[in-house]
Amino acid sequence: MFNKDRFLEFALSKFTKFGSKRFTLDDLAHELGISKKTIYENFKGKEEIIQESLVALLNKLRYQINECVEKEKSDPIRAVIAIYRIGLDTFKSFSPTFLRSLKKYYPNVYRLFNDFRENDVSVLVKDLLLNGQGKGQIRKDVDIDLTYELYYNRMEYIVHAENKNFYEQFTPEELLDHIIINNLRGIATKEYLNKNDSIFLL
Repeated sequence: MFNKDRFLEFALSKFTKFGSKRFTLDDLAHELGISKKTIYENFKGKEEIIQESLVALLNKLRYQINECVEKEKSDPIRAVIAIYRIGLDTFKSFSPTFLRSLKKYYPNVYRLFNDFRENDVSVLVKDLLLNGQGKGQIRKDVDIDLTYELYYNRMEYIVHAENKNFYEQFTPEELLDHIIINNLRGIATKEYLNKNDSIFLL
C-alpha cells in the first residue's frame, strides 16, 4: 500500500542530497521499488512531489521552532539559540546544489522556502531579540536590526556557498557557536551573563 508521508520523506532526503533536478522520478521509483505509474497515480509530477515534501519539512520545522520558543518563553536568548540549532541541524542534510537547483528550476517551490525564512524565522528571531533587549538580557546600545542582518547573511553564506561545504569541516554545534552564540555572548548584558553563562559553554 502506498504510504504518501513516507514517500515524501524519502523523496526529500534524495532531493536534498543529490539536487532537485539531478535526482529523477526514475531514480525515485527504482530506489523505492515501485513503478512510475504508482507515482503518477498520486502526484501530477515531480514539481508537486518536491513542493509537498518541502511543505512537510517546513511544517515540521515550524512545530519544532514553536515548541522551543514556548519552552524558552522566559528567556529569548535561549530561544534564539534553539532556533538556529534546529536550522543548522536541518541544513546539514542539504547538498550545496539543492537550494540552487530549486531556485533555478522550481522557483515557485523555492518561494515557499524563502517565505518561511522571511515571514516565519526572520520575524520571530527579530521579535525575540527585541524582547531580550526589553527584558534586560541584551544591551540597550545593540542595534537589533543590524544584529539580525549579520545572522541572516552568515546563515545565507553557509547554506549557499558554491565552492565550500562547511559541514565537511565543522559540526552544526561548532557553526552555531561561531555564528550565533559568540555574538550573543558579546551583546548580552553583564547581569544576564552572570546568571546564565553556562548556556554559552558548549
